[in-house]
Amino acid sequence: GADVAATPLGLMGGTFDPVHYGHLRLALDAADELRLPEVRWIPSGTPGHRAAAPRAPAADRLAMLRLAIADEARFSIDASELESDEPTYTVPMLERLRRELGERRPLVMILGMDSFLTLHTWRSWERLFDLAHFAVAERPGYELDVDKLPAPLANVYAERLAEAARIGERPHGYIVHFASARLAISSTDIRARIARGGSVRYLLPETVLRYIESKGLYR
Repeated sequence: GADVAATPLGLMGGTFDPVHYGHLRLALDAADELRLPEVRWIPSGTPGHRAAAPRAPAADRLAMLRLAIADEARFSIDASELESDEPTYTVPMLERLRRELGERRPLVMILGMDSFLTLHTWRSWERLFDLAHFAVAERPGYELDVDKLPAPLANVYAERLAEAARIGERPHGYIVHFASARLAISSTDIRARIARGGSVRYLLPETVLRYIESKGLYR
């Protein structure tokens, strides 16, 4: 069979508070465009880089994620960070995955463009590229303007940009792009709508919506 150790593994990190169609479409587009047989969702416990703690308890965020990805065979969940009392930072999370999966497997962090543009503010960010590739979503027909990148990020971007097909060549170190339907949905907006009694239908899966309603989350 295929050499699993060399099969690229997609990674989706976040608080998923709640998970919504923007997250789901991003992960699916990455799986399709980058030919990833698996995308592993890694919900954070308390995110280290954000001041605000997640609004929904970890158990509820995990339950919503399970409901959301239930019918997509390529999606899986790693709940290790949720179960830890330590704040979730990306570098230690990737180091843990390396210990579990070995040095050879290509790991591919999937990011929206907005997250990528803040990458240089992440803790120990230069070390990220020794651990994983970064796959950055681009709107169809929209090119990233390198001149608009913050200087430290622009240098790294210029050095590491590669064709998407190359992520299987090595375990880490490239920045690649993939086209993704741009869904302007945010968890913050969803929580605000629920808080004021508005409808969030069509922003997230019906199963997740029903769960939120049954638990009275975000009110």
